[in-house]
Amino acid sequence: MADYKLLIGGDLVDGDMTMDVINPATGEAFCKVPRASASQADAAVAAAKAAVPGWSALPWADRQAKLIELADTIAARKDEIARVLTMEQGKPLAEAMGELAWTDGYLRHYATLELPERVIQDDDSGYIAVRHRPLGVVVGIIAWNFPLLVACWKIGPAVLAGNAIVLKPAPTTPVCALILGQICREVFPAGVVNVITDANDLGPQLTAHPDVAKVGFTGSTATGKRIAASGADTLKRVTLELGGNDPAIVLEDVDVRETAQAIFGNAFLNNGQVCLAVKRAYVHADIYDAMCGELARLAEAAVVDDGLQQGTQIGPIQNAMQFEKVKGFLEAAREEGTIVAGGDVMERAGYFIRPTIVRDVTDGDRIVDEEQFGPILPLIRFDDIEDVIARANASEYGLGGSVWSKDVNRAAEIASRIESGQVWVNQHIAIGPHIPMAGFKSSGLGVEQSVEGLAEYTQTQVVNIKR
Repeated sequence: MADYKLLIGGDLVDGDMTMDVINPATGEAFCKVPRASASQADAAVAAAKAAVPGWSALPWADRQAKLIELADTIAARKDEIARVLTMEQGKPLAEAMGELAWTDGYLRHYATLELPERVIQDDDSGYIAVRHRPLGVVVGIIAWNFPLLVACWKIGPAVLAGNAIVLKPAPTTPVCALILGQICREVFPAGVVNVITDANDLGPQLTAHPDVAKVGFTGSTATGKRIAASGADTLKRVTLELGGNDPAIVLEDVDVRETAQAIFGNAFLNNGQVCLAVKRAYVHADIYDAMCGELARLAEAAVVDDGLQQGTQIGPIQNAMQFEKVKGFLEAAREEGTIVAGGDVMERAGYFIRPTIVRDVTDGDRIVDEEQFGPILPLIRFDDIEDVIARANASEYGLGGSVWSKDVNRAAEIASRIESGQVWVNQHIAIGPHIPMAGFKSSGLGVEQSVEGLAEYTQTQVVNIKR
């Protein structure tokens, strides 16, 4: 296994400590990586701060070119990175290759974006223009479900806008970020991108650091609230992409088999460990039994195995802590409803749970009200559309949602009443680098992706000249 290093100020360095990385398919360590100390975290922030003046002074087109170079360099190592991604995260190799492809597409799209000066007055009395200036040092804190893609979601807009960044991956998935650090060292000037790892102990130091201007975070709502509080004293900008409990509302006129396949794919992508995944499906009473049966059939047929094995469709839960949490949801599902597929922990090494379909549950049940972030899908019966809209909106979350029907106009009208940052008709997790991504309520603050997300990495400045 490669000798991984931190990236601080353009240098690849050992951590002051080390930590093991567990392969969730085996429950055993597959490599050892550096772990940064508090002093190394401070050094990374200092390196980023020192890099900002020179980097932000470069022409915008030069920074765009560097993002293309980053995409090209990642693509040249995609086979190696995909295999490591599967080993540390657990997802099937085909999904890992998909994450590489998404990463490539996002970086290349970021490289097309611009934030030109906008003139709002130019006449005999004066000239007024709106400009976007870099903020300075950005900290990017990354979740463990898409460790490469989400890292580049932070790096791309941060550096394009003229900032420098300190990237901190999740402790259970640090390897792809460290490889990304190797690559960024080849692409960017020293200090523009820094990568450090921790054991969940450096976050408060980074988010409260007086030289950090912005924190971009993807992860749990509970951690997002702590980050917002930590940065309050220095009024840091924050972008928080947090949890979700996304509803799918399935109307009575759908093709059950076709819709079940789409719902299943969007509920169990990455083993259900997706913030925007379908987390609860409201199914009309007329097709409820048929939909439960079809989803159960798909769950029973799914191939669950080590992501490196040919034909694997669903891998393990990513880490031991989440494994225990999902097992708690399984117990709740047994008590609250009827499990019609899955429901068991597989008798093997690693963190494997079969995809689980649970019916005869309703709002107020834990399995419905809380985000399970794992391979469990509760199905809730409804027969009144006004009631189901109210139930879908009753959640503290509002990240995504979808409505499924052959009558697109009817579905679109219902979708317009769902309180979520993203709402889809006859699809789910339909995201892209050109589409803003935001959350209502406890699902987050700010916008990611698109030119709107890029603007969040800048300070708006008005230049007002009297003539």
